[in-house]
Amino acid sequence: MTNSLIRKFLGSSGLVLSAILALPLQAQEAKELNLYSARHYQTDEALYSDFTKKTGIKINRIEADDNALAERLKSEGSNSPADVILMVDAARLWRAQIDGFFKPIQSKYLEGRIPVNLRSQSEPEGSTWFGFSTRARLVVYNKAKVNPQDVDTYEKLAEPANKGKVCTRSGAHPYMLSLIGAMIERRGETATEEWAKGMVANMARPPRGGDTDQIKAVASGECSVALTNSYYLVRLLRSTKPEDQAIISKIGFIWPNQQTTGTHINIAGGGVARSAPHPQAAKQFLEYLASDSAQEYFANGNNEWPVVKSVKIENEGLKMLGPFKAENISIAAIGKNQIAAQRLLDRVSYK
Repeated sequence: MTNSLIRKFLGSSGLVLSAILALPLQAQEAKELNLYSARHYQTDEALYSDFTKKTGIKINRIEADDNALAERLKSEGSNSPADVILMVDAARLWRAQIDGFFKPIQSKYLEGRIPVNLRSQSEPEGSTWFGFSTRARLVVYNKAKVNPQDVDTYEKLAEPANKGKVCTRSGAHPYMLSLIGAMIERRGETATEEWAKGMVANMARPPRGGDTDQIKAVASGECSVALTNSYYLVRLLRSTKPEDQAIISKIGFIWPNQQTTGTHINIAGGGVARSAPHPQAAKQFLEYLASDSAQEYFANGNNEWPVVKSVKIENEGLKMLGPFKAENISIAAIGKNQIAAQRLLDRVSYK
């Protein structure tokens, strides 16, 4: 394909165009891409179609949850046809890196667009994975039972004043492991273990269910306060179902740690697969995900925030949440701390 034809496909899409034209001929001739994705949102279809329209590269998708994808990649080994792997949560991305699923790449475009704290640690060969959207871990509380000032930090949830009030999903879930990994990074392992002991002592019930289950339990009064990822709350806020609106009417939400370190954030991200048969097309796809238009598709698909700071999105659900101060900790460090986090949780019997 000639550069003139590529320009015809891409029009004047700025940096993305420049990046693609800089690729060697081999990449320009790649016509398909095998994507293993733990994301499966309706708007992702438009995201992939837009990439194909702009590049002529067809995307073949395998969609499953993160654990199923990991098992498949292990089973396929070096014969895996995967070109790009998309996962959610720093803990899972770090695990995939340790398992050797990714191939490091160098991309000035990605390094220029994605903040350092939202991608893997840079090695001489490059970075192994990049974040493409962020989500936040919020506190939700029962408005009839809780004074918001008593639960406006993660640390306060473990204080004696909240005994018998707290609910969370399993401590072994990556969302919790990443939160605790962030606390280890900020406060150290000893202080975080004390916090975890307090959380266990304050549980209203044994940890179980997903984040939406925690919100429903708060609304019903079974729990008084819980933790949830932001997009679960936004789904309920945007729902027109009477039963969802009834839940929302009973709960409030808080951006934790606004006077100190900021609210914990996590990412959805991805990287080039270790044995990618189309490595240049895979790199091209990741660079596309960091473009302005793709950032809008990627973030709106699950009511998340773009990682590229200059990209502004119009998402009514996120507007309902309002602005907040985000934690500024390396996502790579959070992922790396997950083993220490799990050991710590085992010591305090956090189920």
